[in-house]
Formats: sequence, C-alpha cells, structure tokens
Amino acid sequence: MSVTDTRLATLPTPCLLLDEAKMTRNINRLAQHAASLGVALRPHLKSAKSVEVARRVLKDGNGPATVSTLAEAEVFAQAGITDIIYAVGIAADKLPRVLDLHRAGCNLTVLLDSAVQAQAVAAASRGAGIKIPAMIEIDSDGHRGGLTSDDPELLNIGRILHENGAALRGVLTHAGESYFAVGAGAQAIFAEAERAAVVNAATALRAAGLPCPVVSTGSTPTAHAAKDLTGVTELRAGVYMFFDLVMAGIKACTVDDIALSVLTTVIGHQEKRGWVLVDAGWMAMSRDRGTANQAVDQGYGVVCDAAGNVLPGLIVVQANQEHGVIACRPGSGAILPELSVGTKLRILPNHACATAAQHQSYHVLPQDKGAPLLAWPRFSGW
Repeated sequence: MSVTDTRLATLPTPCLLLDEAKMTRNINRLAQHAASLGVALRPHLKSAKSVEVARRVLKDGNGPATVSTLAEAEVFAQAGITDIIYAVGIAADKLPRVLDLHRAGCNLTVLLDSAVQAQAVAAASRGAGIKIPAMIEIDSDGHRGGLTSDDPELLNIGRILHENGAALRGVLTHAGESYFAVGAGAQAIFAEAERAAVVNAATALRAAGLPCPVVSTGSTPTAHAAKDLTGVTELRAGVYMFFDLVMAGIKACTVDDIALSVLTTVIGHQEKRGWVLVDAGWMAMSRDRGTANQAVDQGYGVVCDAAGNVLPGLIVVQANQEHGVIACRPGSGAILPELSVGTKLRILPNHACATAAQHQSYHVLPQDKGAPLLAWPRFSGW
C-alpha cells in the first residue's frame, strides 16, 4: 500500500476526502488570473462551508467573500471575515439577522432586484440607524433573477436605496447559463456578456447621479475564461476551489483538477450483471446528475482507486440511499477490474457543492504526503 492508502484504510466509509494540494493549485490559478485582469477576487464560500477552507482561499483573512446563506455569513463573521456579500435576493424577514451581523462588526451587503425589496431594506436601515449596503442584481443571460441593464426600474430601485436610508453599493451579475457552454471560447462569450451587462448598468446609475462603487461579475466558467474586465471591480467564483465532473465536462477544468472525492468500500458483487456494490449511495454522493446532458454521462460519479487514479470506464451507474452500484459505462468497452470485498475506492462527484453538503467534515489529504490526515469541520443550514 502507498502512504495515502495506509492513511485511508483507517477511515470509516463513506466519507468526504479533500486533496489539499489540488485545492491549493485551483485557488492559486484563479487568484493569478484575477490579478492579471486587474480585479479583486471575491471567492464564493457556498461550496466549502468551512472556516478552514475560507482561511486558505481568502487573500485577506477578513474577506472579501461571497455567501449564499445567512448561516454562512454568521459562521464566517464569527471567524473574523467581515466583508461579505450575501448573493441571494433578500427577504424582508431576514433583515433582523442582517442588522445583527452589522452590529457585530460584519459589513454584510445584501442583493435585490425589486422596489419592494429596496423599500424593505431602506425601512430597516432607517429603523436601526444602520445603512445596510445593497447591490442590484443584473440579469446578463436570462438564467435566473435580476434586471436587464436597460430596465427603467434599475434607477427607481437605486433611488429608493440611496435616498431613503440604505446604501447603494453597486451592481452584481452571475452568468449561470455559462454552465452549459463547453470550452473556454464559448465561456468567454458569456464572460463578456456579464461584463457588458453590469458595466452598462453601472453607467446608467452613475449618469443618474447615483453611486455605484462596486461592479461585480463572475461564475466559475466565466471567471477563468474572461479576457477583459474593463469597468469591473471584482470577480466572484465558488466551486473552482474544488471543481467537479460538471466543470470537467464543460472543459473549465480537467478531471485531475477535482480536489473532492468520496471514499467508499466495496461491499458486494452481482457478477452476472457486471455490478460492484459499494457503501456510498445517494446519501453520500447526492442525487445530482449534472453530467446527464453532457457529451459524457458520468452517472453518479467517476470511480478511482484508493490513490485517486481514475479506473477507465468505471462509473457509479445507480445509487440507492446507502448503496452505490459501480459498472462499466455503457459503450465504453471497459473491462471491470477485480475489486474484492473490502477494497477502498474514491468516487469523483458530479457536483461538488451537492456532494459536500452530505457530509459534516472534510478528511484532508495534506500537501505533505507523509503527514497525517487532517479533519476540517463543515456546516450546513440556512
């Protein structure tokens, strides 16, 4: 057995593994790209949900950072991260928690795209005597929420915030449709659409005499593919620190860049069916089938040996609650290797965020291959 195999042999399965060297390489890659484009990098911590990962991905220990839940904001604020954007449209009943974070010293910015939300934020700001910073969400690709940059409501919302007690901090967009664009060339087109949309929105706000200090753009594919971010002040991305099979499927990374995997144990066989049974089902992997509509369907995950080497043609073809079924990908021509009961394997996830969410901690393989495993806690909830 290799050193890595020996360490893994002591772990109960299924469990979540994190390759620190790959994670660090991924973090450095995007940090260098953002620096080359002259913009600040604001990592999204929704995938990690871990203070230990946050400390490694943030250039400055107190931010800037992005989150997707107030629970994330609260945990990271307690850890000393004080410059945070909550990048999900704000609901009025969450504003008391937003104010509590401000009182505790966290400069939390909220996101909105309607006059109703803006009025609620302004009213809460006046009532508390705290100018809640807010960004207006811009729709750059029709993927989800936000206003188009030429929507007259943009200026109305800006005025409600600026003139009624809140703080208009800027504009933000996310090109979610880039997750369906294959290759850097196609993703660069979405990156430019993001840039144009928020820069146009910022220009409109400023022309109306409204402040717009922050112009925020980014998704993992577009962040890496962007070639020119003129007019943008900051770049956001999240899953890039781990990557996954969906990102590999659209060529935003390679399979070798994927830092997360689920360690599992072979528990049986169905030889006539060509199946190997393991103890990682959808409770360990999630039900995410994000590669199903890609050029290569990776089932519920790609199978690797205990050292992390991909076993050609092997995927998890079926997942029950606590059982995974490994077989050769249909049409691959692969030959099922001999995998005896008790064999340890790793499964690479379709969607790192969804798979990580099934686990309470990361079992970390340190960059020093001779060092013992580390355990980094992660959290969940809203």
